[in-house]
Amino acid sequence: MNAKLQVLVIDDDAVVGRSFDRVLSDKGYEVSTVNSGEEAMDSINEANFDVVFTDIKMPGMDGLEVTERIKARCPWTPVVVITGYGTEENEARASVLGASGFVRKPLTPEMIESVTLKAVTEAEFAEAANETVAEVETAAETSATVEADKTVVVHSKAKKIAKNVGLFFAAPFVALGYVIALPIVGFYQFAKLAREARAKKQLNK
Repeated sequence: MNAKLQVLVIDDDAVVGRSFDRVLSDKGYEVSTVNSGEEAMDSINEANFDVVFTDIKMPGMDGLEVTERIKARCPWTPVVVITGYGTEENEARASVLGASGFVRKPLTPEMIESVTLKAVTEAEFAEAANETVAEVETAAETSATVEADKTVVVHSKAKKIAKNVGLFFAAPFVALGYVIALPIVGFYQFAKLAREARAKKQLNK
């Protein structure tokens, strides 16, 4: 049996939390509710949630600050901002902070179900894409290492072949040098012996 998806609802209005629980509990979700940003961060530190819904206007930490903190700690957890005081400024700021969605109260059961499904699906897609990128990067690094090793081996073999080829072509010239040099050396030695013999003959006279 698959584990239920975990949903956290942050709203100081208990009616909102009960609405989420009533709509989602029969759809394979387990809903937890808290009424402040501080309680929400405690819950985030203790458990993993598949999606978080937060009101904006609450005592203490507001929903935008909650969104920022959750995204900093759990980047892949989708956070949907819900509010009865929606403004374009708040919506833009929520988007900048990484919110996955922004919905205005009052919420209908259809809205709750659809926005939850959308947030979870997008999070699963993003996580899968991230894993794929990581796998591709790992494969690329491995391939680069293998190719580098092959290059070293080929370079080493090429140097060895070049050395052997060089010796092959140089050998005839070395031999020719010996052929040319040997008569010259022999002639030089013969001339030296002749000079020494003449010198001895003159001394004996």
